[in-house]
Amino acid sequence: MAHRETPRDPRGDHRNEERVHDAYSELGRMGGEARKTELGPEGYSELGHMGGEATKEKYGPEFYSEIGQKGGEARKAELGHAGYQELGHRGGEARKQQMARGEITKHDSTRRE
Repeated sequence: MAHRETPRDPRGDHRNEERVHDAYSELGRMGGEARKTELGPEGYSELGHMGGEATKEKYGPEFYSEIGQKGGEARKAELGHAGYQELGHRGGEARKQQMARGEITKHDSTRRE
């Protein structure tokens, strides 16, 4: 008796890739949570800061500007013109409230060094 190959669903490989990706994503999330518990909030924050510094050393500070630009453009495309305007309006309102509470002045920068 000859072996007959079972027809394959062309979407099958893609679905398997998604399952593998999801499994590894979940493993990464669980590992991050375990590390966070191990280090505590301050240690975990410091770990992130060290990673940011290493990235800045490797790629330069302009890298952050480039990825921010790309992220902003993607968000703008996602929200559309009106949605992006609304987002800016909400940000402006939040800043006004911070000024009213005396948390910042008009000339304070939101960037951290």
